[in-house]
Amino acid sequence: MTAATGNTTDSTEGSGGAEVLFDRRGRLGLVTLNRPRAVNALTAGMVDLLLRQLTAWAADDGVASVLVQGAGERGLCAGGDIVAIYRDMLHGGNGTADFWKTEYRLNSLISRYPKPYVALMDGLVLGGGVGISAHGNVRVVTERTRMGMPETTIGFAPDVGGTFLLSHAPGETGTHAALTGAHLAAGDALFLGLADHYVPSSALSSLAVALENERPEDAVARYTGQPPASELAAQREWIDACYDSDDAGEIVTRLRTWTGPGQDAAAAAADTIEAKSPTSVKVTLASLRRAAALTLDEALAQEYRTGLRFLQGPDFREGIRAQVVDKDRNPQWKPATLAEVLPAQVDRFFEPLDGGELDLQAKEADHA
Repeated sequence: MTAATGNTTDSTEGSGGAEVLFDRRGRLGLVTLNRPRAVNALTAGMVDLLLRQLTAWAADDGVASVLVQGAGERGLCAGGDIVAIYRDMLHGGNGTADFWKTEYRLNSLISRYPKPYVALMDGLVLGGGVGISAHGNVRVVTERTRMGMPETTIGFAPDVGGTFLLSHAPGETGTHAALTGAHLAAGDALFLGLADHYVPSSALSSLAVALENERPEDAVARYTGQPPASELAAQREWIDACYDSDDAGEIVTRLRTWTGPGQDAAAAAADTIEAKSPTSVKVTLASLRRAAALTLDEALAQEYRTGLRFLQGPDFREGIRAQVVDKDRNPQWKPATLAEVLPAQVDRFFEPLDGGELDLQAKEADHA
């Protein structure tokens, strides 16, 4: 990851040992996620700090633009701290729900930030990392970018506005990305509408320095390179044909029986989907279809609703156990197949919450 260089640091905004560093470099507000060993995975404390500082900078005339980057060489952000979520589920706490409330408020703020919000999406950008970058208005990818929403792998569904973003991707490419959890290279991120600019990773440090006193559009234009082609764009024929259904079982059948160009890739996608949590796959598909007609804030509220239902079910905990805790990569999903997940079970994920819906209206007032 790039580490911007400059000559001023406001010690009141961060310290070297903090999980998030906030610096002032000229007219640039610099955010560095600072958990490199965890690929800068987001904790509850981090999202609270981010929401507070971005709210303050939005009203600060001395800050013309904001830059978000990750410490270390592995990525901007690998998502939320799912081990913390696992522990919270084991102890029946409310920590995860509170974390999501703040995180989704942060995502909403970023989407309508009043100043240029530049995200350096270098390396891994997964889950929550998408939420703090892809909602910005100056989104930079590199040849090292590996982006994705892999939630179905851990018995969950895309959140942080991911259902909104992917439901608005060209054709059914967003559906494919969501159900398979595929990692996306720079060309695919640009094609899906998750990023705006391609800059070689070797130029990121120079770009960060330029942003200290230049307009982002001028600085980024000087370092923009020719992006690689999108593999998904080249596979639109079979992706659009196979995923154009509201039934996950029908999608898998179409993938398995596809005989045109891309036959092997379609069959591999079917294998991938069938290895995911069946409940997650069906809820994700329903979420995407609904999100296509929602605003981002409405989609975030829907994701909060479904997320709390995942906390109550078995697959989210089992998915984290299998992938991250025990690492046996052998989750035991319940139900075990797509056919066993009934429509009524999926519908329950979208029912109103007894304890109240996500409130995105009082967000910055509490963090000013």
